[in-house]
Amino acid sequence: MTTSTLQRSLGVHRVLEPAGVLPQAAQRLDADPAIGPDEVRIAVQRINLDAASYRQLTEEHGGDGDRVRAAVLEIVESRGKMHNPVTGSGGMLIGVVDEVGPDSPLGLRPGQRVATLVSLTLTPLRITDGLARWDGRSEQVPAAGTAVLFARSIAAVLPDDLPQEVALAVLDVCGAPAATERVVRRAGHRPSVAVLGAAGKSGSLSLAAARDARAGRLIGVVRNGQEADALRSAGLADEVVVADATDPLAVAAAVGRCVDVTVVCVDVPGAEHGAVLTTADGGTVLFFSMATSFSAAALGAEGMASDVTMLVGNGYTPGHAALALDLYRRSRGVRALIEPRVRG
Repeated sequence: MTTSTLQRSLGVHRVLEPAGVLPQAAQRLDADPAIGPDEVRIAVQRINLDAASYRQLTEEHGGDGDRVRAAVLEIVESRGKMHNPVTGSGGMLIGVVDEVGPDSPLGLRPGQRVATLVSLTLTPLRITDGLARWDGRSEQVPAAGTAVLFARSIAAVLPDDLPQEVALAVLDVCGAPAATERVVRRAGHRPSVAVLGAAGKSGSLSLAAARDARAGRLIGVVRNGQEADALRSAGLADEVVVADATDPLAVAAAVGRCVDVTVVCVDVPGAEHGAVLTTADGGTVLFFSMATSFSAAALGAEGMASDVTMLVGNGYTPGHAALALDLYRRSRGVRALIEPRVRG
């Protein structure tokens, strides 16, 4: 593959500024809906803002839905993508394949309903309806517009047996259960696992994935009694404890005996030290949150003389979409936790 072919496959030709960087690192992308020979255009139907980005925007604007909507529009219009400048995160979307370039390797066909499995922080995006159907009070955003996929992008055809809102919610976090399953299987015989943010979408799916991977003791850490009751009813964890994930000593006290694997799925900054403190020497911390600070995690582990392996959750693992959808279909507990969030 030549340099120019590689650049096109990664979308470098869509970068407007600064020149020469990859689309995710770009300040601004070209969201022109006219596609090149190796690109795919998607007619956007719904956007899913990632949890950290939505929380930050909501808090910044005091829960005012109109201001949140205006902020999202301003980001997309100024950057040519949904890339929150504060959190550095975006989300993903679903839509209908509108046009496929003759050289696209993605195997998509016009008319297919798909979910993009690459971040909106690197996806050229144009909004054409002003987000008029969105009240700014949920992570899922009804929208009309266009998005462009590159030759190295990833998309999944939406299943026919699930509502699109449910499929979008599950696919938005499908990297978390896949990464959790891989880490737990590699950890050895029946490792103990704690999941911070266990009652959320990624947390519940990660618990189910850990169980499938033959984890031993499973601990779900949640932020309040309401979430604890919901998680206990779901039956996904052996133990459910309540603690503020940003309070390291509270997390360590709640979990008790250190675990082999800790998975961080909370959508607020400050959970790094509690995750490290909860993990036994020789264990692994999997950070699957866009609110994670690498420096806080690394320096905190050093300061605690903690011999743990720390992994940044990659949103892509081969087969991650199918695995997450399968867990959702098979696990009544996962459905019980995710459906109210989607339909509420």
